[in-house]
Amino acid sequence: MTSSVEKVMLLTEQLHQLLPMKNEYQQRLDKKFRLEFNYNSNHMEGNTLTYGETELLLIFDRTTGNHELREYEEMKGHDVAYELIKELAADHERSLNETAIKNLHSLLLVRPFWKEAVTPDGQYTRREIKVGNYKEYPNSVRLPNGEIFHYASPEETPIKMGELMTWLREEEEKNELHPVVLAAMLHYNFVHIHPFDDGNGRLSRLLMNYVLFRHHLPPVVIKSANKKEYLRVLSEADSGNLAPLIEYVAQQLIWSLNLSINAAKGQSISENDDLQKQIDIWRKHLKNKKAETANRDNVDINQLYANSIGQLFLLFKYQHEQFNDLFWKTQETPIINRTLFNETAYNTISGFPAFILEFEANHDKDVIHSLSLQYSLIDFKHNVGSSFSIESLINVQFEKYEYIIGYKALMLATKKYSEVITKDEMDAIVKICIQHIFEEMQEKSGVGI
Repeated sequence: MTSSVEKVMLLTEQLHQLLPMKNEYQQRLDKKFRLEFNYNSNHMEGNTLTYGETELLLIFDRTTGNHELREYEEMKGHDVAYELIKELAADHERSLNETAIKNLHSLLLVRPFWKEAVTPDGQYTRREIKVGNYKEYPNSVRLPNGEIFHYASPEETPIKMGELMTWLREEEEKNELHPVVLAAMLHYNFVHIHPFDDGNGRLSRLLMNYVLFRHHLPPVVIKSANKKEYLRVLSEADSGNLAPLIEYVAQQLIWSLNLSINAAKGQSISENDDLQKQIDIWRKHLKNKKAETANRDNVDINQLYANSIGQLFLLFKYQHEQFNDLFWKTQETPIINRTLFNETAYNTISGFPAFILEFEANHDKDVIHSLSLQYSLIDFKHNVGSSFSIESLINVQFEKYEYIIGYKALMLATKKYSEVITKDEMDAIVKICIQHIFEEMQEKSGVGI
């Protein structure tokens, strides 16, 4: 038995002598573990929500930040799975089974999605990740040395998972292994099978804590900051040496036990980095507050153009080009409206951003009132003796606290200066523009569908 496991035993006894702790202390501790586990386990797998955003989502059911919808969904799903693990562990009449594990997997991944994958021969591909079902294709990982490590095959997976559940049930009945040892072994044995196409790491850490909860121990939180060491001990386990992994899990449990002891005594459970987390949260809120009150006086039009408006104009231009072959001539005309001098300047599309830079560097920033792009389709080819032309113009107007995207007389979108136009919004805006000129072409040509 390692020295860390022995220390776990001493601290466990010390904690049990302090139980039950006051309800308010327990609630504070539960919240701490809940946030730490959900944040770190997801962050380990690439979820980009910050600690503060995780707290806002799980505790206050609010969102902030610019993240993919899946990241919010999976964080909430992970939180539900964490609570379910505690319920399963408290049911001593039944052992963990494959149905419960598949249900946990469905909670973690929420819904099917597509993801990059590696074939058995090391080739990259894309696969649909299904939730709640064992893998249908081999899953492999490329090791730091370039070698491909192969997990259990899809054909082997149901058999090996059945064997794993039998092994766990027998070990629980024998009650010979210390909970830390059993938890670490379950974690590794599950990862070694890798039964699902995705979510195996998060699920293995939940199952590890199932064992700990079942023995009335606090959860182990693998800190994402320690990912390198965590992967190192897992790699050593691949070579047949589980001792480093067991020692590592025991060390993390020592942290959880010390936190629990402090909570039971009514002492602070804030860590040194908790203050930094609070400062980071405050700074983010401050940044968001500033963004909400941003006005035209402190907006960099060049930056806004580069990040958003320019992409909208290019999409507008490209979608119009599908009609070029129907007309004898086309012309694109960027327009800058300078309200200070009450004049309109024209330039080529390639020079548009550079022109704004040059102009704003030498004048008050409020001189540019609007940016527009006009696309002209000139002389329709297929009407003999009665040709026609079409003018299509998209406009972005800069007001004091927001900018407005319009098409001819239509107002299509209003955005704060802190917001960019999303890809979906661009697609929707340009679709409306194209719909209008298409209907105009049908009407003027006399040819409908």
